[in-house]
Amino acid sequence: MIKTLTLESTGPGLFEFTDAARDFVAQAGVAEGLLTLFVRHTSCSLLIQENADPDVLADLQAFFRRLVPHSDDPSMDWIRHRTEGPDDMPAHIKAALSQTSLSIPVQDGRMMLGTWQGLYLFEHRDRPHRRQVVLHIGD
Repeated sequence: MIKTLTLESTGPGLFEFTDAARDFVAQAGVAEGLLTLFVRHTSCSLLIQENADPDVLADLQAFFRRLVPHSDDPSMDWIRHRTEGPDDMPAHIKAALSQTSLSIPVQDGRMMLGTWQGLYLFEHRDRPHRRQVVLHIGD
C-alpha cells in the first residue's frame, strides 16, 4: 500500500506527522512489515525525534542555523547557487546532512517507535511550502 501525504510548512521548523503515519499503518492492515517514508524534495528532510519537549526541536533548529547559515552570511561567501535567495543553497546542504527517507518496523499493526519518538518534516526554507511525503508499507 502506498500513499502520498501533503504537508504544509509555515517556514523553517519541524512539523510532526506521526498521527498521519499511524493512521496509514492502521488502514493498511499489515500486521508485520516495514514502513518506508520518502520526502520528494531537496530542501527539506525527515527526522525521527523527541516529541515530548519542544525545547529539543528549538535546539535542533538553532544548531542547524548555526551550522549552515544563510548564504548572505560572510562565512558562506563560497556558495555559488543563489538562484532562489539566501536560504536556498543552505537548505540543500541541511537536507544533505539529514535524511530524505526513513524506515520503521511495523509489528502487531503498529509502528515500532519509542515512547518519545515522533515523525517530522524538517523544513529548511524560509517561506511556507507544500511538501509531499510518500508512505509505503509492505510485509
